[in-house]
Amino acid sequence: MNIVTKKTVVMLLVAIMAATAVFAQGALEASGAVTMQQILEMKETETKEITDHTLGTETTLEEGIIYMREEEKLARDVYLAMYERWGIRIFANIARAEQRHMDAVAALMKMKDVSDTVGDADVGFFTIPEIKELYTVLVEKGSQSVTDAFIVGATIEDMDIADLEAYISQTEDPDAVLVYSRLLAGSENHMFSFIAQLNRMNYDYQPQYISKERLAEIINAR
Repeated sequence: MNIVTKKTVVMLLVAIMAATAVFAQGALEASGAVTMQQILEMKETETKEITDHTLGTETTLEEGIIYMREEEKLARDVYLAMYERWGIRIFANIARAEQRHMDAVAALMKMKDVSDTVGDADVGFFTIPEIKELYTVLVEKGSQSVTDAFIVGATIEDMDIADLEAYISQTEDPDAVLVYSRLLAGSENHMFSFIAQLNRMNYDYQPQYISKERLAEIINAR
């Protein structure tokens, strides 16, 4: 591995560890709550259905890296939209951490000679149709109430954790495993932060992608 590239990845991973130590802040008032089914529905006036997210699908190393680059961008872009909508600092903090996640995957792409599909693209731009649809639906749902916004945050991290664990299990590439493992630790911190906020609202989030036992493990470890 190129020494400069290796040094870049190490620096990015250190930044990830620092940036993802984001924890919940004061109680916030919000009304209503939605189910996962509602999160994955379009407006009643629309008939187009959201594509179901499939976890654990066997992929090549290149496909996995590209997917995680866009999924980390999904998280960043949605959290930026939630911060713009509600002005709640936790979204801005975690969006910055997600940018570092994106940078780490970009460094991995360069190391493995994988083309970057999003580069410095604008917020909301994706090349993977499923992720593009998820962005539209999750921003719409998260804009309805503060509770919905935190549910959307927990849902994204839920999905991210499941995908990262699937990709870690599928590859033996040590560089990819290192980057994915650091991203996973960050996503667990983010999940904890969103769940803490929802608990303060007396909302019991039910995981959609990871198991209840895995969620309990994440919460109890902090």
